[in-house]
Amino acid sequence: MNTTERVRIHDVQMLSDDWYVLKKTTFEYRRNDGTWQRQSRETYDRGNGATLLLYHLAQRTVILIRQFRFPAFVNGHHGLLIETPAGLLDNATPEERIKAETEEETGYRVKHIQKVFEAYMSPGSVTEKLHFFVAEYDPNSKAGAGGGVETEGEDIEVLEFSIDEALGMIQTGEIIDGKTIMLLQYAQLHLFIG
Repeated sequence: MNTTERVRIHDVQMLSDDWYVLKKTTFEYRRNDGTWQRQSRETYDRGNGATLLLYHLAQRTVILIRQFRFPAFVNGHHGLLIETPAGLLDNATPEERIKAETEEETGYRVKHIQKVFEAYMSPGSVTEKLHFFVAEYDPNSKAGAGGGVETEGEDIEVLEFSIDEALGMIQTGEIIDGKTIMLLQYAQLHLFIG
């Protein structure tokens, strides 16, 4: 069903336009029984993004990164997060952006990437849609040290794990980043089979 026929927007207020855009919208939504209900919601618009899992099939390894995430810190996580490389699109295609972001963060230059799915990561409040990719890496395709862009506040450590070790880290709570868990489980089901 097309939801545009079920939503009437009445008012949009800009609450913040600092790091990203936070808006409060008052609208009416037509419920399943046909009645209209007035609601208001805040939405955080940070743009769409992309993420990629680097894997080496023969070695049964993956490349991940470790970095500080302030929102996780203020929510009680006092360690660094282990993640897949990712970034906002910033007017680039998902494919262009994730290739550049992967090289900036890990040092690996990838040419052939495969899109595996898209997902809204927190649709109750954040507008972002994330594009998920995988790419096989070659140890000889390392073009730099990685580590991210210092002027953007990035201080990234590049890590290599066996796929079994990385999957085990989900169970132990060492990997708690949603996009990373999704890509590691995709790899387990579709790449590292047999």
